[in-house]
Amino acid sequence: MTKIDDVARLAGVSTATVSRALRGLPTVSAATRRRVLAAAEQLQYAVSPSASRLAGGKTGTVGVVVPRITRWFFGTVVEAVEDFLHQNGYDLLLYNLGGREQTRQRVLRTANLDKRMDAIILVATPLRPADVTALTRLALPGVTISSGSGVPGWPRVRIDDVAAGRTATQHLLDLGHTRIAHISGDPDDELAFTTHLDRRRGYQDALRAAGVRPDPSLDVESQFTIDGGIRATAELLARGEPPTAIFAACDEMAMGAMTALRDAGLRVPRDVSVIGIDDHDLAGVLGLSTVAQPAAEQGLLAARILLDPLGVRTADPYPGRVPRPRRGDADGEPPTRSVILPTRLVVRESTAPPRAN
Repeated sequence: MTKIDDVARLAGVSTATVSRALRGLPTVSAATRRRVLAAAEQLQYAVSPSASRLAGGKTGTVGVVVPRITRWFFGTVVEAVEDFLHQNGYDLLLYNLGGREQTRQRVLRTANLDKRMDAIILVATPLRPADVTALTRLALPGVTISSGSGVPGWPRVRIDDVAAGRTATQHLLDLGHTRIAHISGDPDDELAFTTHLDRRRGYQDALRAAGVRPDPSLDVESQFTIDGGIRATAELLARGEPPTAIFAACDEMAMGAMTALRDAGLRVPRDVSVIGIDDHDLAGVLGLSTVAQPAAEQGLLAARILLDPLGVRTADPYPGRVPRPRRGDADGEPPTRSVILPTRLVVRESTAPPRAN
């Protein structure tokens, strides 16, 4: 049986070059690739993915950790990452935490992660000091996406969640609303996300800048789901006078708010305006105003940044968006890159000026 060594010998290259050429990676010149392909065809060599990867001392796999794969943002990011990795000859190994703290600890603190993958992407995954220590010891390239915490030396790709919350609230203020409610993340969630805290801060900043004092009775916490939005809005309505507008920390919660308002006999936006954050695939169908964040773009940029230290040169899917590495911080932190992508206000039918009494 023909082996990769035979192809390498006939083509006059190393086995690692044969592996890269047969996987179509851009690090091999066109002339060398043609020579390798000709040798493989002449010897009738059938490439073995595992063998070609091992020839280069790599697994050819990138691990991606997500809190809940069923959520729109996480699923969109993972799909974009996977597509980009496959285009460049890498596989994706998915770790879905399912919202469980025990699973998070097991995955992030497992010493044999480096034997399964060449690099890691953490998507909105909260980190404890013990996690950072364990990940640093792996000495693998890594990138975080939409995370309030990071690993020294790892690039970060995210949006400004405080600014997104401020933009959503300011839109409602500009329409004339002052009795603006906010529904956001569950503080009892096992993984202890920080995204909802940043978006709430933006909400409160915008209110204070407009001379409106934040009202705790208009701030309800629940899960980042449609059901969570329904429960939070039902609780708001049970507290007494309804708000004239609701800012939901994500579109799925906003969709739940619209459902609960309809079930209570209230009309959107005639009685209550609703805005979210994300620009979910269904936001346009439902006429939901939102602050759009580039979910797929975050995944693509993270994947491209990650492949760079692995020696894979790729085309920039968004030219000019990936900055050069910045200098390390004064405390000696290694140089890293931080990419903050812009958000944009998308106004649809779910927001309007408050109804005159």
